[in-house]
Amino acid sequence: MKLKLDLHDIYNRGDEIERALQTVIDEAVAKKAPLVEIIPGKGSGQLKKRVLRFLDRKEVKAVYHRVEKDSDNFGRVFVHFRWK
Repeated sequence: MKLKLDLHDIYNRGDEIERALQTVIDEAVAKKAPLVEIIPGKGSGQLKKRVLRFLDRKEVKAVYHRVEKDSDNFGRVFVHFRWK
């Protein structure tokens, strides 16, 4: 199972971006999903930086295994989870 979050619709609403990111991470934990795909889009790269800063927070980082920036598509980030 892979969860997907597309941020194109809310790219300019900061509080909704944070909420959407937290919601998808919480959902991945609840469902023990192995992968979350976050699509900030290509644009100027500011939204992607914001997503990476969110994922770099200590309390968020403690939940997932690793982050992978898609080498084929600049506008996509994968968050991998490892469940025991």
